[in-house]
Amino acid sequence: MSIAFSPCPNDTFVFHALVHGLVPGAPEFDVTYADIDITNGLAARSDELDILKISYAALPWVLDKYALIPCGGALGRGCGPLVLVNQPGDVSPEMLSGKKVAVPSERSTAYMLFRLWAAQNVPGGVGEIIVMPFNEIMPAVKDGRIDAGLVIHEARFTYQDYGLTMLADMGNWWEEDTGLPIPLGAIIARRSLDLESITKWIKESVEYAWQNPEASKDYVMQHASELSPEVAQSHINLYVNDFTAALGEKGFEAITMLLNRAGEEGIVPKKDYTSLLK
Repeated sequence: MSIAFSPCPNDTFVFHALVHGLVPGAPEFDVTYADIDITNGLAARSDELDILKISYAALPWVLDKYALIPCGGALGRGCGPLVLVNQPGDVSPEMLSGKKVAVPSERSTAYMLFRLWAAQNVPGGVGEIIVMPFNEIMPAVKDGRIDAGLVIHEARFTYQDYGLTMLADMGNWWEEDTGLPIPLGAIIARRSLDLESITKWIKESVEYAWQNPEASKDYVMQHASELSPEVAQSHINLYVNDFTAALGEKGFEAITMLLNRAGEEGIVPKKDYTSLLK
C-alpha cells in the first residue's frame, strides 16, 4: 500500500509505527515524503496513491476519489500559520495592501485562512501572491525578495532567528472569530479501500507514538535534520493532540465551517461540506 506525507516531525512521529511494521494487521507501506504543496497536487491529479496527508483546503477537489480519514491529521489550537515581515516595531495589516506575499501552496489551509483574514483586514487586498516551498519563505522575507510571508510548521518556533516580525497569527484570528480549532492537515484514503481498517491502523499508530515516544526519535530527526531536537519536539507537542487521535464533533465542525465559509467567498466550490465529509 502507498502513503505520502511530509517529512515534518508531527507526520513522522504519527506514522512511524505504521510504516515500520509496528501496527498489527497493517500491510507494508511504500512511503513518499513530500511537501504539502506536492501532496495536494498528487491527490488532485490522480488516485494512484492510497493514503495521503493534504491540506484541508485541498479537500474540495479530491472528495470524488478520496474520503477523509477521521484521525492522523493536524488540527488544534494555538498552531495557526503566521504572517511575517522584515520590519521591526509596530506592524499592521494595512502594510500588506498591494504588496508581494509568499504562500506555501495555493491550495493550502494556510492560504485559505489568509484569504479569509485578508478580506476583512487588508484594504484593497494584497498584491502579488507567490507560491514557494515553506522552508524558502523566511529567507526570502529576510532578503527582501518578498514583502511578507505566510509560514507554517516549525517556522512558528524559528522566525525570530531570521530577525522577522509577526504581523498576524491566522490561528488566533480564526479561533477568536469562530471559537473553533484550526483545521490544517487532513488524512485521506482512496474510497475503494477498506476505510474502516485504515482508520484503525492510523489510530493505533498514533497511540503507539504516544505510548513509545522514544521509539520514533531517530526516524523523526533523520527527516528533520535541519531542526534541533528541541524544536522537533515542540513541533510534535503542538501539532499532535487529541484531534490527531480522533477528529470528533468539534473537529468536523471546524472543518465544515472552514470549507463552507470558503465556499461562500468563492475560494472553493460552493457545496454542503457538512454532508460531504461524513
